[in-house]
Amino acid sequence: MESDIQKILFTPQDIAAANQRLGQQLAQDYQGKNPLFVCLLKGAILFLTDLVRQIPDSVEIDFMDVSSYHGGTTSSGDVKIIKDLDVSVVGRDIVFVEDIIDTGNTLRALMDLFATRQANSIKIVSLVDKPAHRNQSVQADYVGLSCPDEFIVGYGMDYQERYRNLPYIGVLKPEVYL
Repeated sequence: MESDIQKILFTPQDIAAANQRLGQQLAQDYQGKNPLFVCLLKGAILFLTDLVRQIPDSVEIDFMDVSSYHGGTTSSGDVKIIKDLDVSVVGRDIVFVEDIIDTGNTLRALMDLFATRQANSIKIVSLVDKPAHRNQSVQADYVGLSCPDEFIVGYGMDYQERYRNLPYIGVLKPEVYL
């Protein structure tokens, strides 16, 4: 895997610092509440586990498996829910936990859906923000790291289900995916 990486963008230390900062901010903003952290599988699972350990108050977590990439490197725009939540969101404060916001297609679809499900509030925390391809008016409320327009993998993010277990976030060599 290492030989497929062109360069490391964010080290494990960069990621840990972002998680700590975001966790502290979320803990302050949701103090005395019981937010529902909705982890968008599979990419955000490592981020979620490290993030919620930074929050000293009670949080509830659930998972959704949603796809718009279907194995490629760009969003198809067709958002499919593969696994939905196990709990109701009516009257709940929702925090979507996302690994990366790229086009915004997935989050726009989910925000619209959860508004109809009568969530009390909907916020987004994203480890990485990559605005270069954004085609939806979606902004994360909490951003860990900002990314240039490069195809990245690692720390949960993949290409064809590979590279998720890298402890850093790196740029994948173009010859691997072109």
